[in-house]
Amino acid sequence: MLREDELHDLAESIKTEGQHTPIVRDADGVLLDGRNRLAACEIAGVEPLFTTYTGTDPVQLILASNLRRRHMSKGQKAMITEMARSISEHSLRDHAKLHAVSLTRLSNAATVLKHAPDLAELVRTGKLHLDAAYRTVREIKAHAAAMQAKHNYLSQHAPDLADQVVEGLLTLDEATTALDARREEEQLRQRVRDADAICLADGDTTPPLGQRAERGSITWHQAHQSAEQFLAQRQEIINRTQQALEQLAKNWTGVQKLGAHPNTPYAQEILDGLSPHARALTGRLTTRV
Repeated sequence: MLREDELHDLAESIKTEGQHTPIVRDADGVLLDGRNRLAACEIAGVEPLFTTYTGTDPVQLILASNLRRRHMSKGQKAMITEMARSISEHSLRDHAKLHAVSLTRLSNAATVLKHAPDLAELVRTGKLHLDAAYRTVREIKAHAAAMQAKHNYLSQHAPDLADQVVEGLLTLDEATTALDARREEEQLRQRVRDADAICLADGDTTPPLGQRAERGSITWHQAHQSAEQFLAQRQEIINRTQQALEQLAKNWTGVQKLGAHPNTPYAQEILDGLSPHARALTGRLTTRV
């Protein structure tokens, strides 16, 4: 389309001098040529003059009327060619050869016309480069694909949240955040259950944290905090016990000698330096030596 000031100039010309060139439509009333003249007639308040195209190749008419108006860039020519081809049954390759247009450029124009007709019109009028329009469409398509992938994932793992997105109650990002929160909560609960199972296997008779959380006496976050503390303390005790046993193993020869000769000065000096608890333990160990 012409710029607004150009349209008004054309409208003034038609109003004072008349419409010299009729607007071309096909037998079904589809506009083939004269979009600017039609708009100018509406502005001028003049009844437009129409003619019906009776030829057999409306594509050529559209191409010819567009290409003779001004010098066209390769992107504009590709877009005009594609716009004409879109109402024909010819292939991209045929039109690329027929009108000496790069097949890649024509394919890009087809993509823009299909997914962003408003951008295609800007390319046709020379207000936007075809390459820029094509990049924008690719970004739009990539974004749409990402959004669709998110929605598919949501539909698979949280159909209720997906339904709320469809109903407009949640945005896709809000629903995805809600799903992440659910998964985090489930991981937290599973961690508590795992700690309860370990506690039970160790012979601890304390009421399971999960049961207490289910009853509402504590929150799941409190249960998780207690479970983490239990697991950390348990691991610390295991580490200290392992270290103590490793140390005992290194000095086992001396313990064996103590058991074999309990009444010697050697044995007495060792026992005198022990706490009552350690002395009792030593007694149990040396009895078994």
